[in-house]
Amino acid sequence: MVPQAFLALEDGSIYKGEPFGATGTAFGEVVFNTSMTGYQEMLTDPSYAGQIVVPTYPLIGNYGINREDFESNRVQVSGFVVREHCRQPSHPLSEMTIHEYLASQDIVGIS
Repeated sequence: MVPQAFLALEDGSIYKGEPFGATGTAFGEVVFNTSMTGYQEMLTDPSYAGQIVVPTYPLIGNYGINREDFESNRVQVSGFVVREHCRQPSHPLSEMTIHEYLASQDIVGIS
């Protein structure tokens, strides 16, 4: 059986997807980011503290996570919603996948 995740909005809308990152539940205001790059910065940007961020770019995680591109010393978002997350990043500086990073920081994601 394929694991499922759900994004439930205040208006009663429910969207089914695939979980990644940590297992659990997240609560917060859903906000969008229209950048084509910078998901690592989005995740650690204090201006997104407690929010569920939805990048509009369709593929997230393709260059992985590295030690250089943090905006703060921890993940600030409460959840991350993407169209598709990359399972095998291809950047030479990548140290882990977006799934591994979110799981290590106890942040849930849905794609």
